[in-house]
Amino acid sequence: MIKQGDTYAASVKFTQADVQKFAEVTGDFNPIHIDAEYAAKTIFKKPIVHGFLSGAIFSKVFGTLFPGEGTIYLSQEMKFFAPVFVEVQYEARFEVMEVNVEKHIGIVNCSLVSSDDTTCIVGAAKLKHDTQFI
Repeated sequence: MIKQGDTYAASVKFTQADVQKFAEVTGDFNPIHIDAEYAAKTIFKKPIVHGFLSGAIFSKVFGTLFPGEGTIYLSQEMKFFAPVFVEVQYEARFEVMEVNVEKHIGIVNCSLVSSDDTTCIVGAAKLKHDTQFI
């Protein structure tokens, strides 16, 4: 059972192959993500991971780990504060802010933080889970 105040964390590292696959699936071939020569001329100096690929770690955790199987995503907000780069270790952090036990709904703050403690993404998700938010 998940309650207000519970926390969870998961490590993630993206590869350039992950970025390429995401570009192929979504059709987002913006060169900032896939062309090192192009990206070198930008403020980031190297390719960055797509924002929604970076944020997909939240979906992975919610659907498979915390709360896990049976989770229904109701909403997700995200704000992007810093770029996410390939081959860098990140930690996705979660904190349950609110639980409505009658409706089996939880509000979970989530963030993606780099190994040097730079916050890259901050957001909040509204989730339904009939056996965890009780």
